[in-house]
Amino acid sequence: MSALIALAAPVAAQQPTLAPIPATPPAAAPDPTPSGDDLSFLTTETRMTVPVRVAGAGPYPFIIDTGAQRSVVSRQLARLLRLPLGPRVRVTAMAGSGEVDTVIVPSLAVATLPAGSIGGRAIQAPALEASHLGAPGMLGIDTLQGHALRIDFDRDAMTVVPVARRRHRAAADDEIVIQARSLYGQLVVTHASVAGRKVRVVLDTGTATSVGNLALRRLLARRGKAREPAIFTSVLGQQMVGDIAVVPEMRLGSARIRSLPVAFADAAPFRAFGLNDRPAIMLGMDALRLFRRVDIDFANRELRLVMPRDAVS
Repeated sequence: MSALIALAAPVAAQQPTLAPIPATPPAAAPDPTPSGDDLSFLTTETRMTVPVRVAGAGPYPFIIDTGAQRSVVSRQLARLLRLPLGPRVRVTAMAGSGEVDTVIVPSLAVATLPAGSIGGRAIQAPALEASHLGAPGMLGIDTLQGHALRIDFDRDAMTVVPVARRRHRAAADDEIVIQARSLYGQLVVTHASVAGRKVRVVLDTGTATSVGNLALRRLLARRGKAREPAIFTSVLGQQMVGDIAVVPEMRLGSARIRSLPVAFADAAPFRAFGLNDRPAIMLGMDALRLFRRVDIDFANRELRLVMPRDAVS
């Protein structure tokens, strides 16, 4: 299941900010008002990728999507490499489900890792349009189990490393460690809240902007939050209507994210996760970029966030 989406709609112009949670939170500032900028779909020119060899060819720049259950290749790459067709399958994306062709990929390998350490066996990969993916392909969590993803925003680099189960490792002074649980292979953080209510957070590196469900929107609506209409286009090319509002404050572990523009929609992944009736958010790259470094450890079900230097007391 891919949570990678494209957005074409007016959204908030301000950038979200991040700060450590003080012992006594200050009084809330006036809510910012969304304005008329566009939040565009991220392509390989603006998002971080990893070099992946497909059937020994390449490497090609692949997006890593921690919100997607299956790895995907573009139809264009599949034709270039003459990958054989597999069966048609039904997949679920942000705007709904649909049947797509698959191709048989003999092997997927991150070029910077030892051979066979990831995706060493043949897989049936859905084949989607490159224009909808924004890259030649996408690595999903089917290839990330037993590994950790490090996103280093200081160096603008993303790496995948194999990891083993271990005992808890202490956090550094500038680091926040949050334990997560596995839900269909995705890591879900439960130590998070919005407006004093517990929120489930699905880590989703495949989305340009964070996406909230309708239960979270209803929670904000009771507090009079302004919304702007939005149109969403999924990796399947399907569209749905939603809206964008600013979440004035979200707590993630011991960090506080302020003024985060969130796209709200009745997105299919929330139903698939069983998170339709409780406040939940798929935390995208817009929020993750607030930190200097993000480590997502699938083997140990752990999220490590390195705070910005000016946010560490």
